[in-house]
Amino acid sequence: MNYWLTNARLEQGYYYENNTVVATKTGLYHLRIEDGKIQEIMAASEPLVTNLPQHDAKNCLMLPSFRDMHIHLDKTYYGGAWKAPSIPTKGIITRIEEEQELLPRLLPVAQQRAEKLLDLLLSAGTTHIRSHVNIDPTIGLKNLEATLRAVDNYKNKTFVEIVAFPQHGLLRSDSVALVREAMKNGAALVGGVDPATMDGDVERSLQTVMDIAVEANADIDLHIHDGGHLGIYTFKRLAALTEEAGWQGRVTISHALALADIPLAEASEVAEILAQQRISIASSVPLGQTIPIPMLKEKGVEVFLGDDSIVDHWSPFGKGDSLEKASTLAERFRLSDERSLGQTLGYITGGITPLNADGQRIWPSVGDVANFVLVKASCSAEAVARRSKRAAVVYQGDFVVREEW
Repeated sequence: MNYWLTNARLEQGYYYENNTVVATKTGLYHLRIEDGKIQEIMAASEPLVTNLPQHDAKNCLMLPSFRDMHIHLDKTYYGGAWKAPSIPTKGIITRIEEEQELLPRLLPVAQQRAEKLLDLLLSAGTTHIRSHVNIDPTIGLKNLEATLRAVDNYKNKTFVEIVAFPQHGLLRSDSVALVREAMKNGAALVGGVDPATMDGDVERSLQTVMDIAVEANADIDLHIHDGGHLGIYTFKRLAALTEEAGWQGRVTISHALALADIPLAEASEVAEILAQQRISIASSVPLGQTIPIPMLKEKGVEVFLGDDSIVDHWSPFGKGDSLEKASTLAERFRLSDERSLGQTLGYITGGITPLNADGQRIWPSVGDVANFVLVKASCSAEAVARRSKRAAVVYQGDFVVREEW
């Protein structure tokens, strides 16, 4: 799909007063999109002579499309009848016991529900998704197969990477062989959950995950909910194994809740260890136990945001809106000035922001892949703070969501 996107609002820099950012400078531009990339950018004030089709952005702000880096497409009530979760009487074990009955019952609609959830994420501007998919003796690879079918139907609309996730414990449920099989049948990352409390053996659990990842030449994304110094010990052992395997830049810790349980000075020391091994963190920004995300970023730890559960037996909440997650993060840590709000966008775009911290435009540029969202806002800061309405979503140059303009 080759065309000119006309009258798109792009950020140009900051306005300063007394060396303080007070507003974001923007302008209107035309962008030529060809072969899925941005091939030309010109000021809207210049005459446009072209035989290509034109799509008027109507002054909407153009932002990098969003990423949801932690979600579960395979087990959701979304798209079906409303159902609130039960009260967990045995913590995470309650949910696992429920899944042994629930997952087979949901399997006939798993693909359909996953596609409904993909539609929801797309409508909010997300075109890059990391989904954890249950791999366990109860469901085998059937949830993976259903999710892969859904992903294949959406391959021209969004990029989805799947984590082989032994929800019931890699060792506890004897799922090692199943995870290995999943890595040969469409899963892209090796998952795991709480090596201490779920598997009962931090060392063997982590080593097994690393062995599978090295065998498959795959990245790792581990759920680690374990709190306090038990969780911190697990992080340190994972960092050591990452160094031994040469797996720097290929490991993510999801949740990392232990960082919220220890003093900030100690958390800062742990962040330095994670940064050295380029271990990233995926957070859903839980209101009750929020890890120190700005400090992690300052220490050089890459932090992603994700929705986690969307209306399922774990949680009745979730809107599938990454921009809302960024806004929650900004509100939680009082990132309320113009510059900080705009830079918060980077947590949901893979680090891409229209302006760098010094106010220089770094996106979009000629040659960039045309993955973007048009938002009814004056600038990134407003979009984050007000969770502004999405008008259109473009993936590799094609409109995948668009209002009737």
